[in-house]
Amino acid sequence: MTERPEPGPAQPAARGGAVPSGALEDLVVVSIAQNLPGPVAAARLQGLGARVVTIQPPSGDPLRHQLPELFEHLHRGQEVLSLDLKSDEGRERLEGLLEGADLLLSSSRAGALRRLGLDFASVHPRHPGLCQVDLVGFPGDHADRPGHDLSFQAGAGLLDPDRLPRTLSADMHGAEQAVSAALTLLLSRERHGTRGPDGRWASGGGHEQTALSEAALDLALPVRWGMTGPESPLGGASPYYRIYPAAQGHVALAALEPHFVQALVGLGLDPQGDVPEQLTWILAERTAQEWEDWAARAGAPLTALAEPVRPGPSTDRPESGAP
Repeated sequence: MTERPEPGPAQPAARGGAVPSGALEDLVVVSIAQNLPGPVAAARLQGLGARVVTIQPPSGDPLRHQLPELFEHLHRGQEVLSLDLKSDEGRERLEGLLEGADLLLSSSRAGALRRLGLDFASVHPRHPGLCQVDLVGFPGDHADRPGHDLSFQAGAGLLDPDRLPRTLSADMHGAEQAVSAALTLLLSRERHGTRGPDGRWASGGGHEQTALSEAALDLALPVRWGMTGPESPLGGASPYYRIYPAAQGHVALAALEPHFVQALVGLGLDPQGDVPEQLTWILAERTAQEWEDWAARAGAPLTALAEPVRPGPSTDRPESGAP
């Protein structure tokens, strides 16, 4: 029997609605992905209009145990089911959901998917119109190699010794790449797939594997090409692209273009003198927030350093499509 999820509240599209929020309306995503990247990708797809059914094991998603508020944040408006996919009953229930789904999203290693009969080679003959995106740590023949965000950033050259990264960049970028892969597959099915007499897709389902290690390598492109090296303006060689202390807090100055420098000249800066020392003295005269207010009026690229803030009921900003 085909199962369809109950409609949930529509979520706003991310990035200011660059993609229409209803672009994936009437499409169904079944996610068996856990931890961070998969749920972020699923929430992003939900933000584009898809209905999402999340399957978690009886033991629960590790994210739910570690950060229950974040789990709820990412799964708001979704149907969350607890199924034992190692049992006949759990697999039968999942099969019913897949019959009515457009996309299967996973984050298990390749071997685990094969043992569950949920690798694409096994799923596609049963559901030829179903698209599938698998989030893995490493690509191709290395898809069974374990790893986490720290592993991927380390391998891409994004880490400094003795300091952990402030955010999970590979996980977050990998989630966005998974969304791109999903959209590509769905578009390809729309163009080349066929529907059966019942109106459901009878062919055209495709498969993409998104490796988080590859996502980290993509993020490292500016580093590999020396764009952020010490001799580069973006790496500290330019005094106009630095972080400076203010009377309270710090500010990030990014005045690379000459017309932005002119705004600083209006504050008394002499571009022919010792620019770093002058900027240190000038920017120490006001608080970071006061400088940001000034920059908004002057049209200058200067921003106060902020601490990450959890979204509140009236200030929710979708995170990669998350509610």
